[in-house]
Amino acid sequence: MNVANEKQYGGLDQFRIIAAILVIAIHTSPLLSMNEWADFTLTRTIGRVAVPFFFMCTGFFFLQKLGTDHNRNAYLLKPFLWKVGKLYLLSILLYLPVNVYAGYFTDGFTVFSAVKDILFNGTLYHLWYFPGIMLGVCISTFLYTRLSAWKTFWVTLLLYGIGLLGDSYFGLAQMNPYVDSIYQSMFTLFDYTRNGIFFAPVFIVMGGMIANTRRRKKKKVAPYAIGFVLFGSMLVIEGLLLHAFQLQRHDSMYIFLIPCMYFLFQLLLFWKGRNRPALRKLSLYVYVIHPLCIVLIRAAAKVTGLTGLLVENSLVHFTLVTVLSFVLSVIAMKVIPRFRGGKPDQTGRAWADIHLPHLQHNVREIQRVLPKECAVMAVVKAQAYGHGGWQVARYLNKLGINHFAVATIDEGIELRKKGVKGEILVLGYTDERRIRQIARFKLTQTIVDDEHAKKLNGYNVKIPVHIKIDTGMGRLGESWERPEKIAAMYRYKNLQVGGTFTHLSVADSLEASDIAYTKNQIARFQNVIEQLKDMGIDPQKLHVQSSYGVLNYGELHYDYARMGIALYGMLSNQGDTVKASVDLRPVLSLKARVVQVKQVEKGAAVGYGRAYSVQQDSKIAIVSIGYADGIPRMLSQAEATCLIRGKRRPIIGFVCMDQLIIDITDMEEVQVGDVVTFIGIDQDESITAEEMAQQCKTITNELVSRLGERVKRVYFD
Repeated sequence: MNVANEKQYGGLDQFRIIAAILVIAIHTSPLLSMNEWADFTLTRTIGRVAVPFFFMCTGFFFLQKLGTDHNRNAYLLKPFLWKVGKLYLLSILLYLPVNVYAGYFTDGFTVFSAVKDILFNGTLYHLWYFPGIMLGVCISTFLYTRLSAWKTFWVTLLLYGIGLLGDSYFGLAQMNPYVDSIYQSMFTLFDYTRNGIFFAPVFIVMGGMIANTRRRKKKKVAPYAIGFVLFGSMLVIEGLLLHAFQLQRHDSMYIFLIPCMYFLFQLLLFWKGRNRPALRKLSLYVYVIHPLCIVLIRAAAKVTGLTGLLVENSLVHFTLVTVLSFVLSVIAMKVIPRFRGGKPDQTGRAWADIHLPHLQHNVREIQRVLPKECAVMAVVKAQAYGHGGWQVARYLNKLGINHFAVATIDEGIELRKKGVKGEILVLGYTDERRIRQIARFKLTQTIVDDEHAKKLNGYNVKIPVHIKIDTGMGRLGESWERPEKIAAMYRYKNLQVGGTFTHLSVADSLEASDIAYTKNQIARFQNVIEQLKDMGIDPQKLHVQSSYGVLNYGELHYDYARMGIALYGMLSNQGDTVKASVDLRPVLSLKARVVQVKQVEKGAAVGYGRAYSVQQDSKIAIVSIGYADGIPRMLSQAEATCLIRGKRRPIIGFVCMDQLIIDITDMEEVQVGDVVTFIGIDQDESITAEEMAQQCKTITNELVSRLGERVKRVYFD
């Protein structure tokens, strides 16, 4: 099992910047003033890997989330289209002045031409990418969820082949008048076959296929490097030959672009480095902004009379556009978030970043290892293990999760009031006098024993319930040794039994004795279920496994899996090993701010009880988080560290209720307002929740569940 594999896709993130620069090169022709053939080779063949790479990234991350449930797939598709659609609309508005200046609304403008551009061509030459990716993802999703992966690939490859004859191989289509007339008709609907119908789908599907096959076997880098060099060379030769014979109508689509992109993308997956979300955003901004920079550079050249140097010298022009594009993009990345809510401002004292894409990834990983017929029951008790109960549950609703478990009736009521849909199972005991609230908020109550069932039934209010059987945990549930009592719980007329379950007490351990005990619990549960069936009782939906039950006993086939700690990308203890091969990513990062920096002399005591004295003249920082926020006081004596400016620094003295102290000696750059990370990543350093829990001699479950209400949750989607 791999927890928090943050290095997996660093190569993709870094190549995004290279791809963005190649797109700028395509639109500025940097070598044109030196050599036409060299520029053609760079911009019309080598540079053509950029956009297919972006398509493959989308397919790699999006298609692997899909399953056979079309409703759940629709849940995933709608947010994607909405997000890209908003960006497309903003880009259209951004370039309206450029459109007006260029005569877009006067030179043959019609409603039909506007609709055609919005749906296929883009209202400016580079904006075709947005309708292309939206249409391409829709086509790919439709095919990918109804056909096998290979059949989907062949269908999209056929579409690509049709597009080839309208692009780089158009000269061949023109040789047949009938074929030529078909393409001329097509070009009344869109200007190029380089669009979301013919161009995008095959690369999106290739990305998805790579994502869904790369886990199955270990791979070596050499074959992919050789394949990329070979087919990359063939791509260049193909492009030059087509150009020499003047067969091209456009020059985006090549035969050898398909294998070249396959080997390039596989090769990039070997490129080590942490995930860099900032680079993803930067490459997107550069893509959107760079035509505006071309206009600005040309305008500046005209005003200053330096057109010969700044524009006609193509290499200088390319360099200036590239630099300005990146500068404006970085500025935009700094400024735009200030106009969007959700992120902590400079006054925030302590907060937890909740990375929802990691939660989504964990759901898919868990679903991948579960039997096909087994549904995830998301355990969102204790504010979803500190992540925010209703916020997490509503997000999981969007992912198609419709079964939830909480500890108390009040937790269930809060979810309902916040609009969470689906079954909500209350795992804990609920007093029978609250039965009308169970019915009102459509909660499902756990029946802990026959006496509990009798009391609830006596109120003459029909409620859905699950029956709990104690097979050796020694907590709630009717004992497996009392089958007659268990059977009686199914016969109460007001209790509508929808499921039966038990809880494994040592599923997290791979010790031989614990494995034997767990298997004994499972056997006891199965024995009870068989006895019930022999009595003519239907136990309904069955669930036994929680997180470790899934990770260590994945061979079990039940209706639900109650996923708690693993759903949030953590294990209970540092160093735990499990049988399942899953890539879980931590969803929560815990941070606070430096509120004061001061110098202290050698021998000075800091904190309560004079428990710590500095051994030399030192520099310390006061950080605005304490045990009332969930930082265990135990850290005071655990030689624990935190991260600041990418470096580990020790926590000194006792952790106070509202703040703590760290030693920042020899870190002159630290200042008030700096962010301190207690769980999460800061540059190349990281601290996991498992590490902090071990320092406190507790488990991760307790650590994150105790995070206080004063810790603001900030959700990143």
